[in-house]
Amino acid sequence: MKKYIVLTILFALPICAYLFFASGVNNFAKLPTVTQNVPELPQVTSLSGEKVLLGEKITILGFPGKELKKEKGNLFNLQQKIYNKNRGFEDFQVVMILPKGLEADAKEVLEELNPLSDMSRWHFVFAEPQAISEFYVKLNLVGQLNANLATSNVFIIDKDRNLRGRKGKNKKGEVEYKEGYNTISAADLHNEMADDVKIILAEYRLALKKNKRKI
Repeated sequence: MKKYIVLTILFALPICAYLFFASGVNNFAKLPTVTQNVPELPQVTSLSGEKVLLGEKITILGFPGKELKKEKGNLFNLQQKIYNKNRGFEDFQVVMILPKGLEADAKEVLEELNPLSDMSRWHFVFAEPQAISEFYVKLNLVGQLNANLATSNVFIIDKDRNLRGRKGKNKKGEVEYKEGYNTISAADLHNEMADDVKIILAEYRLALKKNKRKI
């Protein structure tokens, strides 16, 4: 009897895990691609000195702009609602791209966020303002950067450098479009973005399991 109970648990657990990660309010079986083939980051330097790339990572990409200190509240929202829940995933990272010259401000902000969690998967990178503008244009989004090279939205980039969001009809037949997630709104991050990141992570977990079975 115990043998059958154990077998049932072993069979049911992966299914339950998948349903947990893949279920959610967005009603898409798979998170749609908004922009394919996002280019790699422009020539950037990082606050830590390490090389930061988008490829082979699940990236939350942000553009806090020239007035970084005014965006601390938004970054705190992102840290609490998204980063802290997913930083344990090895290939997960947050990348904030800033104009060169804001290194001291970024260091100060990072020091304020550091006591709240391990920030080793959170990167501030720096590029020339023109390079940031040109890179953002290549994301092919409806929303634009403001005069400070900033947007309150952050974006999900998958390991193949595709920007993911909500596009087309969901399983209910409703048309949805969402290219980014507003860091001003804790509800937007806690509900919609948390759900969509969960879908992405579930995709890669399932793909990893399938690859292991083939080996």
